[in-house]
Amino acid sequence: MIRFTPPPDYPRIKVVNSFHELVTTRFQGGINALCWQRTLPGDFGEVVEQLGVSEGIVTLDESRLLTLPVSAAGRAAIDVLLEDQRLLRDRDLEPVLNCIHGYPRDEESGPVPTDVFSFHADSATVETDTWLCTYHGPSSEGLRNDEAQRRVDIPETRAELLKLFGGHDNDAFREYLNENCYDLHYAAVAQAQPFSFGLGNLWRIAVDWPGSPVPPCIHRAPETQPGQPPRLLLIS
Repeated sequence: MIRFTPPPDYPRIKVVNSFHELVTTRFQGGINALCWQRTLPGDFGEVVEQLGVSEGIVTLDESRLLTLPVSAAGRAAIDVLLEDQRLLRDRDLEPVLNCIHGYPRDEESGPVPTDVFSFHADSATVETDTWLCTYHGPSSEGLRNDEAQRRVDIPETRAELLKLFGGHDNDAFREYLNENCYDLHYAAVAQAQPFSFGLGNLWRIAVDWPGSPVPPCIHRAPETQPGQPPRLLLIS
């Protein structure tokens, strides 16, 4: 498993030692990401191999996992996958386990890319968090808030968006940015150093919701390259 190394001098991430601590630690004092570092048993690569070749995103349920012809190591990995989902469901969450062979690209986003490969913040109208864990394949990536700039605040990009909007830079324009999720996407500043979430680690990250005491955690899906293995990703 690939360990997670917190970026130096970056106090927004807190590493915890248990699921209980992951659940009960509050986002406050600037902390907007919690990481339960784990070294997991089992062979997740075997699970992915037994799923076979496919395209796009394949959602996996318990019945399919349990019917895979795997070794003891593969069975241990499946036990972890099912237990993590149970832990989250017991918290009234709705986890989804995906085997990701490729994401759709945003072909018509204009001056602001809005697909999952773009650094972005999740948003909600009520208090909530995002939970995620990469078990196999390239892992999610994070970006320090102080190394990110909202794309809509870059003058050249804002001018292009305003031209597309066909109006003035007012409340209606800001609503247009929000409706199209343009205001949730970020560009990395020069010399920024994105960090990997690592494999096997269960993360709980802050979301952009009204009244949140901390800024959202900025993250993205890794760029997929030819020949890379599929991702096995749990998200809620």
